[in-house]
Amino acid sequence: MKYLVMLGDGMADRSVPELSGKTPLEVANIPNMDFLAQNGDTGMVITVPIGMPPGSDTANLSVMGYAPDIYYTGRSPLEAVSMGIDLADTDLAFRCNLVTISHTENYQDAVMIDYSAGEISTAESNILITYLNEEFKTQARNLYAGVSYRHCLVLNNAQTGTDCTPPHDITLKPIKEHLPKGRYADEILELMIRSKKLLEKHPINIARVEKGLNPANSCWFWGEGTRPALTAFKEKFGVSGRVISAVDLIKGIGLCAKLNSVDVEGATGTVHTNFDGKATACIDAFKAGDDFVYLHVEAPDECGHQHDVQGKVRSVELIDEKILTPILSYLRASGEDFKVLLTPDHSTPLETRTHSSEAIPFVIYSSNTKPTYPALGYTEALAKETGYFVPVGSGLMEKLID
Repeated sequence: MKYLVMLGDGMADRSVPELSGKTPLEVANIPNMDFLAQNGDTGMVITVPIGMPPGSDTANLSVMGYAPDIYYTGRSPLEAVSMGIDLADTDLAFRCNLVTISHTENYQDAVMIDYSAGEISTAESNILITYLNEEFKTQARNLYAGVSYRHCLVLNNAQTGTDCTPPHDITLKPIKEHLPKGRYADEILELMIRSKKLLEKHPINIARVEKGLNPANSCWFWGEGTRPALTAFKEKFGVSGRVISAVDLIKGIGLCAKLNSVDVEGATGTVHTNFDGKATACIDAFKAGDDFVYLHVEAPDECGHQHDVQGKVRSVELIDEKILTPILSYLRASGEDFKVLLTPDHSTPLETRTHSSEAIPFVIYSSNTKPTYPALGYTEALAKETGYFVPVGSGLMEKLID
């Protein structure tokens, strides 16, 4: 038996005025997803436990079968693992976004313009992070470069207790009410203020402004956490395999679960990612003998954060066309039984530009079993109509691999 998790990050949504009151899933041309829903068990699931933040960290842990209320120790350490950072038990990691904030005399008076600094390239951002670390690094503090706008700050011999807001939660909002609070608030805010002074006049940002691009004119720290300890996926579920994602967070969850991680050339985490390459990597994994693949696509989530309505519709269509078409074709031709879990990790409503904790539509399709809860197609409303409801998201993996 082969197992595929097709995870469209933030794919679920609410009715959108620009789509005549429909959701992206309701207007997208997604014949493969519709087939899975019509021939699989389709329903709604809660992936984020009550009281926990609806992030891709908690939600993907849940989908992968790890109850966040048991295993979650923070977002940033999961990304740190993917970046090859060897975290000690006493280390504290923070996500560091390169962002664009408005030009103001006082840092605290700025507005969050862009949480991704115009999806800055990895080549540009690595130069900027290296430059900042020359100023920031001490025996107890180090800044590590990651991919695009996503980086990591590590404090040695530190403790949790700093409350920081994800920058994608405050797009186009004043930052004053969302500055760091708690244990290391003063140190973190000082670094953010210093970063703006250092980055504003950097040649890379001067060139970006001249090209009409958003400059990476500040760091923004959030998502503190300590090193996680996940039970190995094979020990927990009896199968081995790999994770395919352009996002350090998802790679980190996989690596902590002792799954392999595949880097796909041209995978960006946006609607311009290498969809074909991800499909090929998945098929190659199955050909190589892997029984399980967790294939994550970030594009719908990014479009949700940016209120890119047509981009979100298109990203869902590209997942269906470029990824599901060749993978399902391969699996059918292989002659081996297979199961597919199709789901978002959470909803990223276009209207709010951030994640939500509401129930999301999922499908578990089996090539050799007739469904109990088929739907007319893959949408939020049609999934709800089946009456199939899973209240604890970490139970999905147990239903997939039974």
